Amino acid sequence: MRVVWHPEAEDEAIEAARFYNRRVRGLGSEFLDSIDEAIEQIISDPMRFALIENDIRRCRVKRFPYCVYFRSVADTVRILVVKHHSRHPDYWKPRR
Repeated sequence: MRVVWHPEAEDEAIEAARFYNRRVRGLGSEFLDSIDEAIEQIISDPMRFALIENDIRRCRVKRFPYCVYFRSVADTVRILVVKHHSRHPDYWKPRR
């Protein structure tokens, strides 16, 4: 299965990793590892995650207060958002 990142989602993951690295050296890498684990779960069975709106699904990230929002079509998973739980729930909705 192919994974395609929305550019803003990729930026969100990188910025969060930088934030965590500023807090504790190496924590940013652990954050990115958790994101990778979430994406592996998504790839293995995207339909197991609940629909949150139309064809968009959400996967919670272990250990960190983030979720990965994605769309799965045919053999492609499109990562739309890497969202911190405290962000406004609708800020990302214009993304496709």
